[in-house]
Amino acid sequence: FDFCQAEGKKRPSENLGQVLFGERIEPSPYRFTFNKKETCKTVCTKTYDTTKPEDKQKLDFLKKSMLLNYQHHWIVDNMPVTWCYDVEDGQRFCNPGFPIGCYITEDGRPKDACVINSEFHEKDTFYIFNHVDIKIYYHVVENEALGARLVAAKLEPKSYKHTHPDNPDCSGVPMDISNKASGEVKIAYTYSVTFHEEKNIRWASRWDYILESMPHTHIQWFSIMNSLVIVLFLSGMVAMIMLRTLHKDIARYNQMDSTEDAQEEFGWKLVHGDIFRPPRKGMLLSVFLGSGTQILIMTFVTLFFACLGFLSPANRGALMTCAVVLWVLLGTPAGYVAARFYKSFGGEKWKTNVLLTSFLCPGIVFADFFIMNLILWGEGSSAAIPFGTLVAILALWFCISVPLTFIGAYFGFKKNAIEHPVRTNQIPRQIPEQSFYTKPLPGIIMGGILPFGCIFIQLFFILNSIWSHQMYYMFGFLFLVFIILVITCSEATILLCYFHLCAEDYHWQWRSFLTSGFTAVYFLIYAIHYFFSKLQITGTASTILYFGYTMIMVLIFFLFTG
Repeated sequence: FDFCQAEGKKRPSENLGQVLFGERIEPSPYRFTFNKKETCKTVCTKTYDTTKPEDKQKLDFLKKSMLLNYQHHWIVDNMPVTWCYDVEDGQRFCNPGFPIGCYITEDGRPKDACVINSEFHEKDTFYIFNHVDIKIYYHVVENEALGARLVAAKLEPKSYKHTHPDNPDCSGVPMDISNKASGEVKIAYTYSVTFHEEKNIRWASRWDYILESMPHTHIQWFSIMNSLVIVLFLSGMVAMIMLRTLHKDIARYNQMDSTEDAQEEFGWKLVHGDIFRPPRKGMLLSVFLGSGTQILIMTFVTLFFACLGFLSPANRGALMTCAVVLWVLLGTPAGYVAARFYKSFGGEKWKTNVLLTSFLCPGIVFADFFIMNLILWGEGSSAAIPFGTLVAILALWFCISVPLTFIGAYFGFKKNAIEHPVRTNQIPRQIPEQSFYTKPLPGIIMGGILPFGCIFIQLFFILNSIWSHQMYYMFGFLFLVFIILVITCSEATILLCYFHLCAEDYHWQWRSFLTSGFTAVYFLIYAIHYFFSKLQITGTASTILYFGYTMIMVLIFFLFTG
Protein backbone atom coordinates (compact mmCIF):
# COMPACT_ATOMS: atom_id res chain seq x y z
CA PHE A 1 0.00 0.00 0.00
CA ASP A 2 1.12 3.50 -0.73
CA PHE A 3 0.84 4.99 2.77
CA CYS A 4 3.49 7.00 4.60
CA GLN A 5 6.65 4.98 5.21
CA ALA A 6 8.95 5.20 8.22
CA GLU A 7 12.39 6.14 7.05
CA GLY A 8 15.39 4.14 8.22
CA LYS A 9 13.80 2.37 11.18
CA LYS A 10 14.57 -1.29 11.75
CA ARG A 11 11.78 -3.84 11.45
CA PRO A 12 10.90 -5.55 14.73
CA SER A 13 11.74 -9.25 14.74
CA GLU A 14 8.97 -11.84 14.77
CA ASN A 15 8.87 -15.28 16.35
CA LEU A 16 8.21 -18.54 14.51
CA GLY A 17 4.45 -18.52 15.12
CA GLN A 18 4.03 -15.03 13.70
CA VAL A 19 6.09 -15.87 10.63
CA LEU A 20 4.00 -19.00 9.99
CA PHE A 21 0.75 -17.08 10.40
CA GLY A 22 1.99 -14.34 8.09
CA GLU A 23 2.00 -11.55 10.66
CA ARG A 24 4.57 -8.94 9.74
CA ILE A 25 5.16 -5.90 11.93
CA GLU A 26 6.38 -2.76 10.17
CA PRO A 27 7.77 0.39 11.84
CA SER A 28 5.48 3.41 11.77
CA PRO A 29 6.04 7.03 10.72
CA TYR A 30 3.71 8.32 13.47
CA ARG A 31 5.93 9.61 16.32
CA PHE A 32 4.74 10.32 19.88
CA THR A 33 6.48 11.72 22.92
CA PHE A 34 4.96 10.85 26.26
CA ASN A 35 2.50 13.45 27.58
CA LYS A 36 3.22 15.79 24.71
CA LYS A 37 -0.04 16.72 23.01
CA GLU A 38 0.03 16.99 19.24
CA THR A 39 -2.75 18.54 17.16
CA CYS A 40 -3.04 18.00 13.47
CA LYS A 41 0.55 17.06 12.78
CA THR A 42 1.48 16.21 9.18
CA VAL A 43 2.97 12.80 8.41
CA CYS A 44 3.30 13.06 4.66
CA THR A 45 1.37 14.01 1.55
CA LYS A 46 0.84 11.62 -1.34
CA THR A 47 0.05 12.99 -4.77
CA TYR A 48 -1.45 10.88 -7.54
CA ASP A 49 -1.51 12.06 -11.13
CA THR A 50 -4.14 9.87 -12.78
CA THR A 51 -2.67 10.43 -16.22
CA LYS A 52 0.45 8.47 -15.20
CA PRO A 53 -0.19 4.70 -15.28
CA GLU A 54 1.81 3.83 -12.12
CA ASP A 55 0.03 6.52 -10.06
CA LYS A 56 -3.34 5.39 -11.40
CA GLN A 57 -2.49 1.80 -10.44
CA LYS A 58 -1.64 2.85 -6.86
CA LEU A 59 -4.86 4.85 -6.56
CA ASP A 60 -6.95 1.98 -7.98
CA PHE A 61 -5.36 -0.36 -5.45
CA LEU A 62 -6.38 2.03 -2.64
CA LYS A 63 -9.94 2.19 -4.01
CA LYS A 64 -10.17 -1.59 -4.25
CA SER A 65 -9.00 -1.96 -0.66
CA MET A 66 -11.60 0.53 0.56
CA LEU A 67 -14.29 -1.34 -1.36
CA LEU A 68 -13.24 -4.62 0.32
CA ASN A 69 -13.09 -2.94 3.76
CA TYR A 70 -9.38 -3.53 4.40
CA GLN A 71 -8.22 -2.61 7.91
CA HIS A 72 -5.16 -0.96 9.43
CA HIS A 73 -3.81 -2.81 12.46
CA TRP A 74 -1.67 -0.58 14.64
CA ILE A 75 0.28 -1.61 17.72
CA VAL A 76 1.68 0.65 20.42
CA ASP A 77 3.58 -0.92 23.34
CA ASN A 78 2.32 -4.36 22.21
CA MET A 79 -1.32 -3.20 22.58
CA PRO A 80 -3.59 -3.02 19.55
CA VAL A 81 -4.83 0.51 18.92
CA THR A 82 -8.59 0.06 18.96
CA TRP A 83 -11.47 1.93 17.43
CA CYS A 84 -14.46 1.77 19.79
CA TYR A 85 -17.94 2.51 18.56
CA ASP A 86 -21.51 1.84 19.69
CA VAL A 87 -23.35 -1.13 18.27
CA GLU A 88 -26.97 -2.15 18.92
CA ASP A 89 -28.33 -2.73 22.50
CA GLY A 90 -26.14 0.10 23.81
CA GLN A 91 -22.98 -2.00 23.75
CA ARG A 92 -19.60 -0.70 22.72
CA PHE A 93 -17.54 -2.76 20.34
CA CYS A 94 -13.79 -2.25 20.26
CA ASN A 95 -12.30 -3.21 16.95
CA PRO A 96 -8.53 -3.87 17.05
CA GLY A 97 -8.25 -2.33 13.60
CA PHE A 98 -9.82 0.49 11.63
CA PRO A 99 -10.73 0.70 7.94
CA ILE A 100 -8.59 2.38 5.30
CA GLY A 101 -11.68 4.14 4.02
CA CYS A 102 -15.17 3.47 2.79
CA TYR A 103 -17.38 3.73 -0.26
CA ILE A 104 -20.78 5.29 -1.06
CA THR A 105 -22.50 3.28 -3.80
CA GLU A 106 -23.92 4.75 -7.00
CA ASP A 107 -27.42 4.79 -5.53
CA GLY A 108 -26.17 6.67 -2.45
CA ARG A 109 -26.02 3.76 0.03
CA PRO A 110 -23.13 4.07 2.55
CA LYS A 111 -21.13 0.84 2.85
CA ASP A 112 -19.30 -0.45 5.97
CA ALA A 113 -17.76 2.46 7.90
CA CYS A 114 -19.34 5.26 5.86
CA VAL A 115 -22.37 5.18 8.16
CA ILE A 116 -20.39 6.94 10.91
CA ASN A 117 -20.58 10.40 9.34
CA SER A 118 -23.51 12.11 7.63
CA GLU A 119 -21.08 14.25 5.60
CA PHE A 120 -20.20 11.17 3.55
CA HIS A 121 -23.01 11.49 1.02
CA GLU A 122 -21.55 11.98 -2.48
CA LYS A 123 -22.63 9.09 -4.74
CA ASP A 124 -20.07 6.68 -6.22
CA THR A 125 -17.32 8.19 -4.07
CA PHE A 126 -14.59 6.84 -1.85
CA TYR A 127 -13.76 8.54 1.47
CA ILE A 128 -10.30 7.83 2.85
CA PHE A 129 -9.58 8.08 6.57
CA ASN A 130 -6.46 10.21 6.32
CA HIS A 131 -6.59 11.67 9.83
CA VAL A 132 -6.62 9.86 13.16
CA ASP A 133 -7.33 11.24 16.63
CA ILE A 134 -5.35 9.00 18.94
CA LYS A 135 -6.05 8.89 22.68
CA ILE A 136 -3.46 7.20 24.84
CA TYR A 137 -4.47 6.24 28.38
CA TYR A 138 -1.77 5.74 30.99
CA HIS A 139 -1.64 4.61 34.59
CA VAL A 140 0.87 6.24 36.94
CA VAL A 141 2.69 3.68 39.02
CA GLU A 142 2.62 5.01 42.58
CA ASN A 143 5.03 2.95 44.64
CA GLU A 144 7.95 2.43 42.24
CA ALA A 145 9.96 5.05 40.46
CA LEU A 146 8.90 3.66 37.08
CA GLY A 147 6.78 6.56 35.94
CA ALA A 148 3.73 5.62 33.91
CA ARG A 149 2.49 2.63 31.96
CA LEU A 150 0.30 2.63 28.89
CA VAL A 151 -3.01 0.87 29.58
CA ALA A 152 -5.05 1.59 26.45
CA ALA A 153 -4.78 3.23 23.08
CA LYS A 154 -7.89 4.23 21.17
CA LEU A 155 -8.42 6.17 17.98
CA GLU A 156 -11.11 7.82 15.90
CA PRO A 157 -10.60 7.74 12.13
CA LYS A 158 -11.53 11.00 10.40
CA SER A 159 -11.49 12.23 6.86
CA TYR A 160 -10.45 15.81 5.99
CA LYS A 161 -9.66 17.48 2.71
CA HIS A 162 -6.74 19.63 3.84
CA THR A 163 -6.78 22.77 1.74
CA HIS A 164 -3.17 23.62 2.71
CA PRO A 165 -1.42 20.25 3.08
CA ASP A 166 1.80 21.87 4.37
CA ASN A 167 -0.11 23.76 7.08
CA PRO A 168 -3.14 21.56 7.92
CA ASP A 169 -5.95 22.69 10.21
CA CYS A 170 -7.95 19.41 10.41
CA SER A 171 -11.37 20.86 9.76
CA GLY A 172 -13.69 21.25 6.84
CA VAL A 173 -15.03 18.81 4.29
CA PRO A 174 -14.08 15.12 4.14
CA MET A 175 -11.43 13.83 1.75
CA ASP A 176 -13.43 12.40 -1.14
CA ILE A 177 -12.02 10.54 -4.11
CA SER A 178 -14.65 10.27 -6.80
CA ASN A 179 -14.60 6.96 -8.65
CA LYS A 180 -14.47 8.82 -11.95
CA ALA A 181 -11.95 11.42 -10.74
CA SER A 182 -9.23 12.42 -13.15
CA GLY A 183 -6.40 14.89 -12.87
CA GLU A 184 -4.42 15.22 -9.65
CA VAL A 185 -5.48 13.72 -6.32
CA LYS A 186 -3.65 14.92 -3.19
CA ILE A 187 -4.00 13.00 0.08
CA ALA A 188 -2.43 14.54 3.18
CA TYR A 189 -2.04 12.19 6.16
CA THR A 190 -2.26 13.82 9.59
CA TYR A 191 -2.75 12.83 13.22
CA SER A 192 -3.54 14.27 16.64
CA VAL A 193 -2.57 12.62 19.89
CA THR A 194 -3.74 13.31 23.45
CA PHE A 195 -2.74 11.63 26.73
CA HIS A 196 -5.20 10.86 29.53
CA GLU A 197 -4.53 9.48 32.95
CA GLU A 198 -6.64 6.41 33.74
CA LYS A 199 -6.52 5.43 37.43
CA ASN A 200 -8.88 2.46 37.28
CA ILE A 201 -7.19 0.14 34.78
CA ARG A 202 -4.25 -1.85 36.09
CA TRP A 203 -1.48 -2.64 33.66
CA ALA A 204 -2.04 -6.40 34.10
CA SER A 205 -5.66 -6.20 33.01
CA ARG A 206 -5.24 -3.79 30.13
CA TRP A 207 -6.47 -6.30 27.51
CA ASP A 208 -9.81 -6.73 29.23
CA TYR A 209 -11.66 -3.91 27.56
CA ILE A 210 -11.02 -5.43 24.11
CA LEU A 211 -12.05 -8.92 25.17
CA GLU A 212 -15.14 -7.75 27.05
CA SER A 213 -16.47 -6.00 23.99
CA MET A 214 -16.24 -9.24 21.99
CA PRO A 215 -19.75 -10.64 22.17
CA HIS A 216 -20.38 -14.39 22.30
CA THR A 217 -19.60 -15.63 25.79
CA HIS A 218 -23.22 -16.57 26.41
CA ILE A 219 -23.31 -18.69 23.24
CA GLN A 220 -20.35 -20.57 24.65
CA TRP A 221 -22.22 -21.81 27.70
CA PHE A 222 -25.05 -22.89 25.48
CA SER A 223 -22.65 -24.85 23.27
CA ILE A 224 -20.95 -26.47 26.26
CA MET A 225 -24.32 -27.59 27.60
CA ASN A 226 -25.24 -28.93 24.19
CA SER A 227 -21.99 -30.91 24.04
CA LEU A 228 -22.38 -32.21 27.58
CA VAL A 229 -25.86 -33.53 26.79
CA ILE A 230 -24.42 -35.48 23.87
CA VAL A 231 -21.65 -36.84 26.09
CA LEU A 232 -24.08 -37.89 28.83
CA PHE A 233 -26.32 -39.58 26.31
CA LEU A 234 -23.38 -41.49 24.80
CA SER A 235 -21.89 -42.40 28.18
CA GLY A 236 -25.28 -43.74 29.23
CA MET A 237 -25.49 -45.87 26.11
CA VAL A 238 -21.96 -47.20 26.51
CA ALA A 239 -22.48 -47.93 30.21
CA MET A 240 -25.72 -49.71 29.47
CA ILE A 241 -24.12 -51.90 26.84
CA MET A 242 -21.06 -52.60 28.96
CA LEU A 243 -22.98 -53.42 32.13
CA ARG A 244 -26.26 -54.96 31.03
CA THR A 245 -25.65 -56.60 27.69
CA LEU A 246 -22.10 -57.79 28.24
CA HIS A 247 -23.00 -58.96 31.73
CA LYS A 248 -25.92 -60.96 30.38
CA ASP A 249 -23.82 -62.38 27.54
CA ILE A 250 -21.00 -63.44 29.84
CA ALA A 251 -23.41 -64.96 32.39
CA ARG A 252 -25.02 -66.94 29.59
CA TYR A 253 -21.65 -68.18 28.29
CA ASN A 254 -20.65 -69.27 31.79
CA GLN A 255 -23.83 -71.33 32.22
CA MET A 256 -23.06 -73.45 29.13
CA ASP A 257 -21.36 -76.50 30.58
CA SER A 258 -22.78 -79.08 28.19
CA THR A 259 -21.13 -79.20 24.78
CA GLU A 260 -24.28 -79.21 22.65
CA ASP A 261 -25.29 -75.79 24.05
CA ALA A 262 -21.95 -74.37 23.06
CA GLN A 263 -22.70 -75.08 19.42
CA GLU A 264 -25.45 -72.48 19.43
CA GLU A 265 -23.22 -69.50 20.08
CA PHE A 266 -24.29 -66.18 18.70
CA GLY A 267 -23.25 -62.52 18.54
CA TRP A 268 -19.76 -61.32 19.25
CA LYS A 269 -18.65 -64.58 20.86
CA LEU A 270 -18.66 -66.21 17.42
CA VAL A 271 -15.83 -64.09 16.05
CA HIS A 272 -13.34 -64.73 18.87
CA GLY A 273 -11.14 -66.74 16.53
CA ASP A 274 -10.89 -63.89 14.02
CA ILE A 275 -11.01 -60.77 16.13
CA PHE A 276 -7.22 -60.36 16.27
CA ARG A 277 -6.62 -61.12 12.60
CA PRO A 278 -4.20 -58.39 11.38
CA PRO A 279 -6.03 -55.70 9.35
CA ARG A 280 -5.40 -55.12 5.68
CA LYS A 281 -2.95 -52.24 5.15
CA GLY A 282 -1.73 -52.63 8.73
CA MET A 283 1.37 -50.56 7.90
CA LEU A 284 -0.68 -47.48 7.03
CA LEU A 285 -2.94 -47.87 10.07
CA SER A 286 0.04 -48.08 12.44
CA VAL A 287 1.61 -44.99 10.84
CA PHE A 288 -1.67 -43.05 11.22
CA LEU A 289 -1.93 -44.16 14.85
CA GLY A 290 1.62 -42.95 15.55
CA SER A 291 1.07 -39.52 13.95
CA GLY A 292 -2.33 -39.23 15.63
CA THR A 293 -0.83 -39.88 19.06
CA GLN A 294 1.76 -37.17 18.38
CA ILE A 295 -0.96 -34.66 17.46
CA LEU A 296 -3.20 -35.67 20.37
CA ILE A 297 -0.48 -35.06 22.98
CA MET A 298 0.59 -31.85 21.23
CA THR A 299 -2.98 -30.47 21.29
CA PHE A 300 -3.48 -31.45 24.90
CA VAL A 301 -0.27 -29.79 26.13
CA THR A 302 -0.75 -26.66 24.02
CA LEU A 303 -4.31 -26.16 25.26
CA PHE A 304 -3.24 -26.87 28.82
CA PHE A 305 -0.59 -24.12 28.63
CA ALA A 306 -3.08 -21.80 26.95
CA CYS A 307 -5.52 -22.38 29.83
CA LEU A 308 -2.84 -21.40 32.33
CA GLY A 309 -2.51 -18.14 30.40
CA PHE A 310 0.96 -18.58 28.89
CA LEU A 311 -0.34 -18.17 25.34
CA SER A 312 -2.61 -15.14 25.66
CA PRO A 313 -3.22 -12.84 22.65
CA ALA A 314 -0.63 -10.48 24.17
CA ASN A 315 2.19 -12.90 23.29
CA ARG A 316 1.78 -12.68 19.57
CA GLY A 317 2.38 -15.96 17.76
CA ALA A 318 3.01 -17.86 20.99
CA LEU A 319 0.31 -20.44 20.34
CA MET A 320 1.66 -21.48 16.95
CA THR A 321 5.28 -21.49 18.17
CA CYS A 322 4.34 -23.68 21.13
CA ALA A 323 2.43 -26.13 18.91
CA VAL A 324 5.25 -26.47 16.36
CA VAL A 325 7.96 -26.96 18.98
CA LEU A 326 5.87 -29.54 20.85
CA TRP A 327 5.09 -31.38 17.66
CA VAL A 328 8.80 -31.61 16.85
CA LEU A 329 9.67 -32.85 20.34
CA LEU A 330 6.91 -35.48 20.36
CA GLY A 331 8.50 -37.67 17.70
CA THR A 332 9.26 -40.38 20.28
CA PRO A 333 5.66 -41.33 21.19
CA ALA A 334 4.79 -41.37 17.47
CA GLY A 335 7.57 -43.82 16.67
CA TYR A 336 6.82 -45.93 19.73
CA VAL A 337 3.06 -46.27 19.11
CA ALA A 338 3.50 -46.97 15.39
CA ALA A 339 6.12 -49.66 16.13
CA ARG A 340 4.07 -51.35 18.86
CA PHE A 341 0.97 -51.63 16.69
CA TYR A 342 2.88 -52.63 13.58
CA LYS A 343 4.61 -55.39 15.51
CA SER A 344 1.34 -56.65 16.97
CA PHE A 345 -0.13 -56.71 13.45
CA GLY A 346 2.67 -59.15 12.67
CA GLY A 347 4.53 -56.74 10.42
CA GLU A 348 8.13 -57.45 9.41
CA LYS A 349 9.23 -54.35 7.48
CA TRP A 350 10.21 -52.22 10.45
CA LYS A 351 12.46 -49.86 8.46
CA THR A 352 9.62 -48.88 6.13
CA ASN A 353 7.41 -48.38 9.17
CA VAL A 354 9.81 -45.96 10.86
CA LEU A 355 10.43 -44.01 7.67
CA LEU A 356 6.73 -43.70 6.93
CA THR A 357 6.00 -42.57 10.49
CA SER A 358 8.63 -39.83 10.25
CA PHE A 359 7.84 -38.67 6.74
CA LEU A 360 4.33 -39.54 5.52
CA CYS A 361 1.99 -37.22 7.43
CA PRO A 362 4.53 -34.44 8.13
CA GLY A 363 5.59 -34.69 4.48
CA ILE A 364 2.03 -34.18 3.23
CA VAL A 365 1.56 -31.19 5.55
CA PHE A 366 4.90 -29.68 4.57
CA ALA A 367 4.30 -30.18 0.84
CA ASP A 368 0.89 -28.52 1.08
CA PHE A 369 2.40 -25.68 3.13
CA PHE A 370 5.24 -25.28 0.63
CA ILE A 371 2.85 -25.05 -2.34
CA MET A 372 0.74 -22.44 -0.47
CA ASN A 373 3.93 -20.52 0.20
CA LEU A 374 4.89 -20.60 -3.48
CA ILE A 375 1.49 -19.11 -4.34
CA LEU A 376 1.93 -16.38 -1.71
CA TRP A 377 5.42 -15.71 -3.02
CA GLY A 378 4.16 -15.54 -6.60
CA GLU A 379 1.48 -13.05 -5.57
CA GLY A 380 4.14 -10.93 -3.85
CA SER A 381 2.37 -11.20 -0.50
CA SER A 382 4.01 -10.05 2.71
CA ALA A 383 2.72 -13.25 4.34
CA ALA A 384 5.08 -15.41 2.27
CA ILE A 385 7.53 -17.22 4.53
CA PRO A 386 11.17 -16.28 3.96
CA PHE A 387 13.49 -19.00 2.70
CA GLY A 388 15.46 -18.98 5.95
CA THR A 389 12.40 -19.91 8.00
CA LEU A 390 11.56 -22.80 5.66
CA VAL A 391 15.11 -24.12 6.10
CA ALA A 392 14.75 -23.74 9.87
CA ILE A 393 11.50 -25.74 9.87
CA LEU A 394 13.09 -28.45 7.73
CA ALA A 395 16.04 -28.53 10.12
CA LEU A 396 13.69 -28.93 13.11
CA TRP A 397 11.94 -31.77 11.33
CA PHE A 398 14.99 -33.65 10.03
CA CYS A 399 17.44 -33.02 12.87
CA ILE A 400 15.13 -33.28 15.90
CA SER A 401 11.82 -34.90 15.01
CA VAL A 402 13.12 -37.74 12.80
CA PRO A 403 15.87 -38.96 15.20
CA LEU A 404 13.33 -38.86 18.07
CA THR A 405 10.91 -40.95 16.00
CA PHE A 406 13.68 -43.49 15.38
CA ILE A 407 14.41 -43.67 19.11
CA GLY A 408 10.72 -44.21 19.87
CA ALA A 409 10.45 -46.91 17.21
CA TYR A 410 13.56 -48.67 18.55
CA PHE A 411 11.95 -49.04 21.98
CA GLY A 412 8.63 -49.99 20.42
CA PHE A 413 10.14 -52.82 18.39
CA LYS A 414 12.30 -54.02 21.26
CA LYS A 415 9.27 -54.68 23.46
CA ASN A 416 7.34 -57.90 22.96
CA ALA A 417 4.32 -57.67 20.70
CA ILE A 418 1.00 -57.05 22.43
CA GLU A 419 -0.27 -60.45 23.69
CA HIS A 420 -3.66 -61.44 22.34
CA PRO A 421 -5.94 -63.27 24.82
CA VAL A 422 -7.28 -65.65 22.11
CA ARG A 423 -5.62 -67.46 19.24
CA THR A 424 -6.50 -66.53 15.68
CA ASN A 425 -8.01 -69.31 13.55
CA GLN A 426 -6.18 -70.53 10.45
CA ILE A 427 -9.16 -70.03 8.16
CA PRO A 428 -11.02 -66.70 8.24
CA ARG A 429 -14.75 -67.15 8.80
CA GLN A 430 -17.44 -65.95 6.46
CA ILE A 431 -19.00 -62.64 7.34
CA PRO A 432 -22.81 -62.93 7.17
CA GLU A 433 -24.98 -60.51 5.18
CA GLN A 434 -24.97 -57.21 7.08
CA SER A 435 -27.98 -55.04 7.77
CA PHE A 436 -27.83 -51.44 6.53
CA TYR A 437 -26.49 -49.77 9.64
CA THR A 438 -23.76 -52.33 10.40
CA LYS A 439 -22.28 -52.03 6.90
CA PRO A 440 -18.93 -50.21 7.01
CA LEU A 441 -19.87 -46.98 5.22
CA PRO A 442 -23.16 -46.05 6.98
CA GLY A 443 -21.54 -46.91 10.32
CA ILE A 444 -18.58 -44.66 9.64
CA ILE A 445 -20.77 -41.80 8.41
CA MET A 446 -23.00 -42.04 11.51
CA GLY A 447 -19.97 -42.13 13.80
CA GLY A 448 -18.70 -38.73 12.73
CA ILE A 449 -21.92 -36.84 13.43
CA LEU A 450 -21.84 -36.94 17.25
CA PRO A 451 -18.27 -35.67 17.80
CA PHE A 452 -18.88 -32.96 15.21
CA GLY A 453 -22.04 -31.91 17.05
CA CYS A 454 -19.90 -31.21 20.11
CA ILE A 455 -17.45 -28.92 18.42
CA PHE A 456 -19.15 -27.06 15.64
CA ILE A 457 -20.01 -23.94 17.67
CA GLN A 458 -16.39 -23.60 18.82
CA LEU A 459 -15.31 -24.24 15.24
CA PHE A 460 -17.10 -21.07 14.15
CA PHE A 461 -15.04 -18.95 16.56
CA ILE A 462 -11.79 -20.68 15.68
CA LEU A 463 -12.35 -20.15 11.95
CA ASN A 464 -13.25 -16.52 12.68
CA SER A 465 -10.03 -16.00 14.59
CA ILE A 466 -7.99 -17.53 11.76
CA TRP A 467 -9.70 -15.92 8.75
CA SER A 468 -11.42 -12.80 10.10
CA HIS A 469 -8.62 -11.72 12.45
CA GLN A 470 -10.76 -11.75 15.54
CA MET A 471 -9.00 -12.54 18.77
CA TYR A 472 -9.47 -15.96 20.23
CA TYR A 473 -9.05 -16.03 23.96
CA MET A 474 -11.57 -18.57 25.25
CA PHE A 475 -9.04 -21.30 25.87
CA GLY A 476 -10.85 -22.54 28.96
CA PHE A 477 -13.90 -23.29 26.84
CA LEU A 478 -11.73 -24.80 24.16
CA PHE A 479 -10.00 -27.11 26.63
CA LEU A 480 -13.39 -28.30 27.93
CA VAL A 481 -14.59 -28.91 24.38
CA PHE A 482 -11.35 -30.76 23.62
CA ILE A 483 -11.89 -33.14 26.56
CA ILE A 484 -15.55 -33.59 25.53
CA LEU A 485 -14.46 -34.30 21.94
CA VAL A 486 -11.99 -36.97 23.08
CA ILE A 487 -14.67 -38.68 25.21
CA THR A 488 -17.31 -38.48 22.47
CA CYS A 489 -15.00 -39.86 19.80
CA SER A 490 -14.04 -42.86 21.92
CA GLU A 491 -17.59 -43.57 23.10
CA ALA A 492 -19.17 -43.32 19.64
CA THR A 493 -16.50 -45.68 18.33
CA ILE A 494 -17.00 -48.22 21.14
CA LEU A 495 -20.75 -48.21 20.54
CA LEU A 496 -20.56 -48.77 16.79
CA CYS A 497 -17.79 -51.32 17.25
CA TYR A 498 -20.03 -53.33 19.60
CA PHE A 499 -22.90 -53.24 17.11
CA HIS A 500 -20.92 -54.57 14.20
CA LEU A 501 -19.12 -57.21 16.29
CA CYS A 502 -22.58 -58.44 17.32
CA ALA A 503 -23.38 -58.65 13.62
CA GLU A 504 -20.31 -60.94 13.32
CA ASP A 505 -18.21 -58.48 11.31
CA TYR A 506 -14.73 -58.72 12.80
CA HIS A 507 -12.92 -56.06 10.68
CA TRP A 508 -12.84 -53.55 13.50
CA GLN A 509 -9.39 -51.92 13.35
CA TRP A 510 -9.81 -49.62 10.38
CA ARG A 511 -13.46 -49.06 11.16
CA SER A 512 -12.72 -47.87 14.66
CA PHE A 513 -10.11 -45.43 13.30
CA LEU A 514 -12.37 -44.13 10.53
CA THR A 515 -15.57 -43.93 12.60
CA SER A 516 -14.38 -40.96 14.63
CA GLY A 517 -11.91 -39.87 11.94
CA PHE A 518 -14.90 -39.15 9.73
CA THR A 519 -15.55 -36.08 11.90
CA ALA A 520 -12.82 -34.45 9.80
CA VAL A 521 -15.00 -34.84 6.69
CA TYR A 522 -17.80 -32.94 8.45
CA PHE A 523 -15.22 -30.33 9.43
CA LEU A 524 -14.30 -29.99 5.74
CA ILE A 525 -17.96 -29.61 4.74
CA TYR A 526 -18.37 -26.97 7.45
CA ALA A 527 -15.26 -25.13 6.24
CA ILE A 528 -16.69 -25.07 2.69
CA HIS A 529 -20.01 -23.74 4.04
CA TYR A 530 -18.12 -21.10 6.06
CA PHE A 531 -16.20 -20.06 2.95
CA PHE A 532 -19.34 -19.44 0.92
CA SER A 533 -21.54 -17.99 3.67
CA LYS A 534 -19.17 -15.88 5.79
CA LEU A 535 -16.13 -14.90 3.74
CA GLN A 536 -16.08 -12.61 0.75
CA ILE A 537 -12.95 -14.07 -0.78
CA THR A 538 -12.42 -13.27 -4.44
CA GLY A 539 -9.62 -14.34 -6.74
CA THR A 540 -8.18 -17.75 -7.53
CA ALA A 541 -5.06 -17.43 -5.40
CA SER A 542 -6.99 -16.57 -2.23
CA THR A 543 -9.43 -19.43 -2.79
CA ILE A 544 -6.60 -21.92 -3.34
CA LEU A 545 -4.91 -20.61 -0.18
CA TYR A 546 -8.07 -20.97 1.89
CA PHE A 547 -8.64 -24.55 0.80
CA GLY A 548 -4.94 -25.42 0.99
CA TYR A 549 -4.71 -24.37 4.62
CA THR A 550 -8.10 -25.99 5.32
CA MET A 551 -6.81 -29.32 3.97
CA ILE A 552 -3.85 -29.15 6.39
CA MET A 553 -6.27 -28.58 9.29
CA VAL A 554 -8.54 -31.40 8.08
CA LEU A 555 -5.65 -33.89 7.84
CA ILE A 556 -4.39 -33.01 11.32
CA PHE A 557 -7.92 -33.24 12.67
CA PHE A 558 -8.47 -36.61 10.95
CA LEU A 559 -5.34 -38.12 12.53
CA PHE A 560 -6.23 -36.60 15.90
CA THR A 561 -9.82 -37.86 16.04
CA GLY A 562 -8.91 -41.27 14.57
